[in-house]
Amino acid sequence: MHKLPVPGGLVVRIRRSHRRGPGSIPAVAHPRNLLKCRLQTFTFAMLEPEHDLINQEEHAHTRCWMCVLSCLLLACLYVGSLYVWRSNLPRDHPSVIKRRCASVLLVSALSPAVVKAWIYWADVRVDVSVWALMGVRLEGFIPAAIFPLLLTMVFYFGPLVHSALDNPKGFTGELQSALDVQSWRLCVRDAMWLRNQVVAPVTEELVFRGAMLPMLVPCTGPTAAIFMAPLFFGVAHLHHIIEQRRLHKDSMSVILLVAGMQFLYTAVFGAFTAFIFMRTGHVVGPVLCHSFCNSQGLPDVSSALQHPERSTLLFSYLMGVLLFLVLLFPLTDHFFYGAIPVCSLAPPPASVC
Repeated sequence: MHKLPVPGGLVVRIRRSHRRGPGSIPAVAHPRNLLKCRLQTFTFAMLEPEHDLINQEEHAHTRCWMCVLSCLLLACLYVGSLYVWRSNLPRDHPSVIKRRCASVLLVSALSPAVVKAWIYWADVRVDVSVWALMGVRLEGFIPAAIFPLLLTMVFYFGPLVHSALDNPKGFTGELQSALDVQSWRLCVRDAMWLRNQVVAPVTEELVFRGAMLPMLVPCTGPTAAIFMAPLFFGVAHLHHIIEQRRLHKDSMSVILLVAGMQFLYTAVFGAFTAFIFMRTGHVVGPVLCHSFCNSQGLPDVSSALQHPERSTLLFSYLMGVLLFLVLLFPLTDHFFYGAIPVCSLAPPPASVC
């Protein structure tokens, strides 16, 4: 037995053996071989983090593609479901309304399955249910139903004052009209009212906010998702060009101008409801805000400028916008709504969350 010193303090024991056979292990561990093994181990240890980083980037890239394709699929399913029924009747005909409502309700019912499939294929780890990710949950439900709607009504303070000034009975008449039971019964029996105030807000918010935002957030982050999701929402409304062209109501230039204005309005409104969804983690707030905005329409500023009470109306419009900006973050504070499930998918830093 001999001891052979190696640089670094290592001592190699060498045993001499005169017997050599097939498959026998060399008796001498040469210092050069040991040094080579150490260098190989060190090289593998240095390359392993870089290899993991490349795998993570490829996984993130695949996840983003899955996200965009899933959102496109949902948008195409929603719009395509409107045209599965062949008819030459206008979109506001009761039979057309009923068929289309049935179609979009079916797509909305299938949207959780699309989100579930995306979670599986994109290999996303979540600790809550799909319904909670889509904003259907009980924690903080009452504040989520009241505060966003109140915030939207504050923004419409000018139009509400405008409507009250045009009513012979003033604010009292507007309040009585809003609380009139007979009026509500007539509305519930009206197919167009049900489409505009109930079916469209519920289905569009569930699909374009509740389903799309959880898929967009891991890829883009919450802030970018707020401005990206409305693009799908705005493009989905461009199908009205096809109907207007088919009915030959207006010239193509007028149709495109109206469609462009509608796209801009729906994109801005979609960003607002997406913000509400991200801040509250509930879909009920966006649904109620959507329904209220459908009932009010766009603020008629041009009419206010020509009104006899122009100064009062302009002040009301300005106060509504300023109060909206002041109350935007306080009324959507997480204190009222608890932990936001969709924010658990956000990569750091999640500023909006």
